[in-house]
Amino acid sequence: MNVPCPAFAVFSWLLYAADSVKHVLVTDTVGRVLHTLPEGVPVLGVTLLDNLLYLLRGAKTSEQIEVYDMDSCRLLRYLTVPALGAKADMTSCAHNSCAYISDWTNKRIHRVGLPHGAVITSWPVNDQPECLSVTDTHSVLVTCREVGKIKEFSTNGELLREIQLPQDVTSPRHAHQLSNGQFIVCYGGRRVPVHRVCLIGSDGHVVKSFGLPKDSSSQQMNVPCHMAVDMNGFVFVADYNNCRVLLLSPELTLCHVINSNGSH
Repeated sequence: MNVPCPAFAVFSWLLYAADSVKHVLVTDTVGRVLHTLPEGVPVLGVTLLDNLLYLLRGAKTSEQIEVYDMDSCRLLRYLTVPALGAKADMTSCAHNSCAYISDWTNKRIHRVGLPHGAVITSWPVNDQPECLSVTDTHSVLVTCREVGKIKEFSTNGELLREIQLPQDVTSPRHAHQLSNGQFIVCYGGRRVPVHRVCLIGSDGHVVKSFGLPKDSSSQQMNVPCHMAVDMNGFVFVADYNNCRVLLLSPELTLCHVINSNGSH
């Protein structure tokens, strides 16, 4: 998820991801719960645009997206994405007024016009897509974990470039491009010993990183699965198996830890 929104919205998504529950917590910037959205089938993606909160639900063949008013958290409507297979993630782009959804089953990206889902298109990735983000130039980045690549597409599905990640960035899950052209990438899986968030330079090499062999100390993670980066360069990381969110500085040093129950 990109972050053209208040920080509490970032925590609402990441606390969901860290706890692997079937609802979303809307919290303030220190983790206090403001609203809990209704339970249902698993939530696989959350994004905000123009004060509307969009939830992507799994295991549904219609009405996969729920649309909420952000102030009241009232459900406004459902959006249906035809032929959408197993989902991995969702993000949105204010410039193009759309959401993007990664489809594992069909190895495609679906583009959904917002706020009413009037225009829906899709294009092939040719690798299994995982998490998504939108760049400052309004293109969409698709992380392909199995092949260790980031693929950049235009909003119409034109492949702009492929970025091969370093060999030691094993099992990448999510990537964001910074304004200076560098990338923040989180990586690690069940069979991967080292779980990290790293900064990758324009030359493709790792500049700095946070994390050690996977575990639960404050300097370690266990499957960092999703990130959000705010306008000041701070990085919010969903530490999946530790059920918490880590807040990292732009230098990738630990600033704060919030557990899924809101404790620190």
